[in-house]
Amino acid sequence: MATTAPPPSASHDLSGVTKTLDLLAPRWSVWVLMTLSSQTLRYAEIKPRLPWLADGQLHPRLRHLTSAGVVERTEYAPRHVTYGLTSRGAALMPVLATIASWGDTYLEKDTVANKTTGEMEPERIPPAQNIDDALALLAPRHATPILWSLQTRGSATAKTLATEAMPGYGLTAVYKPLERLAADGLITASGSGDYQLSASGRALSPVFQAISAWAAAPPAETDARRRRGQGLAPSQNRSGPWATTPSRHTTAAAPAVRTAGPALTTTSPNGPAWKAGDLFSHQIPARPVSPAGGPRR
Repeated sequence: MATTAPPPSASHDLSGVTKTLDLLAPRWSVWVLMTLSSQTLRYAEIKPRLPWLADGQLHPRLRHLTSAGVVERTEYAPRHVTYGLTSRGAALMPVLATIASWGDTYLEKDTVANKTTGEMEPERIPPAQNIDDALALLAPRHATPILWSLQTRGSATAKTLATEAMPGYGLTAVYKPLERLAADGLITASGSGDYQLSASGRALSPVFQAISAWAAAPPAETDARRRRGQGLAPSQNRSGPWATTPSRHTTAAAPAVRTAGPALTTTSPNGPAWKAGDLFSHQIPARPVSPAGGPRR
């Protein structure tokens, strides 16, 4: 079992990642961000693009994202208010593209008949739904700290994970999140009682790298890099297992994580991650379908 502990400075990267996940995790937040990714819109223009959201759901999401500094509300007159991404919000688009790619590769899909050929093939999931479903696995409390610890150590016992990822909690408290992560296919347990990342867990590395870099970049730096057409730099702390340390496990057997999922058109690293019309990979359903059970929660 690997016994190398994470450096103290790694907690800064982990904190940035968990705060970003908390920002994105509330349901429909990603859908709102992606809806605003190509243009500034008035409320009456946002609503028909997300027809399943009632006013009581859309207004709180806009307030949440505005308070977080990723959406800007501009009031021209009492009845003329627009919403658009701030530069900080625009810089999130390639991060969302990375999460969508991981979800498209590793999350379960139903098999459906192709309408043209009749052949059975994996269902096409909207990028926003892939992101939401991935966040449902990563955002629960203690999930990311446990994954972070396992990336650093390679493998660890429940006792070690409880001490490192859940300080202040007793040993028994760690088993529930470990069971959930195992059921979601992100970690596995050995016969000796050690835990390690699964292939899909190891493949989260580019996801956490992208989130860590976004969280670490000051708004002023983000603005300057966007003006120069440059991508975000790696975490300025040069710490954290996802940001700077290669996985201790081979990923040869795991599918490669693509830079973008189906129907997800990327432009420059800091430009919009999808064009207008690319929000959904197929016709908008009455409500997004979220398969129950398994890794896709």
